[in-house]
Amino acid sequence: MERTPIIRVKNLYKIYRVGETKVRALNGVDFTLYKGEFCAIVGTSGSGKSTLLNMLAGLEKPTRGEIEIAGKHIEKLSEKELVAFRREKVGFIFQSYNLLNTMNAVENVALPLSFRGMKRKDRLARAKKYMDLVGVGKQAKHMPNQMSGGQQQRVGIARALAVNPQIIFADEPTGNLDSKTTMEVLKLMQQIVREQNQTLVMVTHDNHLASYADRRIRIIDGKIISIEEGAVQASEEK
Repeated sequence: MERTPIIRVKNLYKIYRVGETKVRALNGVDFTLYKGEFCAIVGTSGSGKSTLLNMLAGLEKPTRGEIEIAGKHIEKLSEKELVAFRREKVGFIFQSYNLLNTMNAVENVALPLSFRGMKRKDRLARAKKYMDLVGVGKQAKHMPNQMSGGQQQRVGIARALAVNPQIIFADEPTGNLDSKTTMEVLKLMQQIVREQNQTLVMVTHDNHLASYADRRIRIIDGKIISIEEGAVQASEEK
């Protein structure tokens, strides 16, 4: 089966100046990710994994190197173009859920669609569809503080999916969840990648969580030390 590359990273460097010292947060990184792939970027704190995620999402500019996403060289885009790129092509899942407490769940999921000028009725209908898909349809009218962490994270996943992004970025998405809920959320993410043919890039320090990804990019001191293939099948787990 011919795989479609969706992210290509070439010779990527990020160098910070700290006083007189140069810190290489990323030190020459190369890889390609494909459509419909669940990839984990794995590393300890300070390895460069979050810097890499920020650059893939267009939140930070590289010192040098290329980042091509869905055929676009994002390192060459202006700030205004990057805002449009993130709005149209990217979904985010955050560790802290980032739900607005003044809105109920379905309004939170619909919020990114309002930036696209979609009518309220259409936004809410689409938001509800994705809430049903991730198993929190019944909580549509609940406020974030009336939901468990796992439910809030599912709402966060629905919000990322509702924009129909080309890529979803997840930064330590289960960091605030207990182990049982973490497994449920990971299986859900695995399932979405397979069934919706989504591309999901997850940053984590946890090897067990990373084992759910189709591919693992291991990073130490700003360099990729290995790329491993193959995921734990959700169905194999008890």
